[in-house]
Amino acid sequence: MTAKPQLRTINVTRYIAPLREGGSLPALAEADDDFKYVLKFKGAGHGVKALIAELLGGEIARTLGLRIPELVFANLSEDFGRTEADEEIQDLLQGSQGLNLALHFLSGAINFDPVVTNVEAELASQIVWLDSFITNVDRTFRNTNMMIWHKELWLIDHGASFYFHHSWANWESHAKSPFALIKDHVLLPKASLLEETDKAFKAILTEEKIKEIVDLIPEVWLDWEDAEESPQTIKKVYADFLLTRLANSEIFIKEAQNARQKSI
Repeated sequence: MTAKPQLRTINVTRYIAPLREGGSLPALAEADDDFKYVLKFKGAGHGVKALIAELLGGEIARTLGLRIPELVFANLSEDFGRTEADEEIQDLLQGSQGLNLALHFLSGAINFDPVVTNVEAELASQIVWLDSFITNVDRTFRNTNMMIWHKELWLIDHGASFYFHHSWANWESHAKSPFALIKDHVLLPKASLLEETDKAFKAILTEEKIKEIVDLIPEVWLDWEDAEESPQTIKKVYADFLLTRLANSEIFIKEAQNARQKSI
């Protein structure tokens, strides 16, 4: 019997530098455990929904055996950021007091370059399956969101996944969508083992496991101004979305296979 997934909680002690890739202004920061982290802020563009996507996407990837930096909950105190000279960053820090999310910083890692690094069919198929499943729009040639660290491929940044939650309507239809944007996936040409991957991953992602991952979402991230539902109801929608998508995986598998045929 596998243990339930858990995340550590750290306290951010030092803001080191902004990482200006994308519009959410993540930052390199240090915590009270003396490790460095890439800090994602609830006060940024898409707020807590991007953190929820990061949390769910990352922990699903980890459950499936893919490499992802450790995710931790990251506390920002009320005093944090008051001495920051940049007004935009100060506003971001002040608007992110409380619980945020961070990824362990992979020191010395380099961006994945598909021209330089060959990815085998099995791993490519696993990553394409994951991104089709969680509707991750952001693993393209323009922005691969993968790193090479100690000669191994690591996945980062799943905050653009689960885009249905930005409108929070018709989640059932989104759960059964083919996810046409998979055509832009950087690893799609290599993903020749999608059916085999589908069978293996559906055996891992049991209903119990999915509910355990969804249950990691802190309730303080579920008090949405644009939703009347309770935190528990919102969690149930996320779980139902994933379970429905899993039960209908042939829809997104077929879409990816058709797109792959056109790309090779």
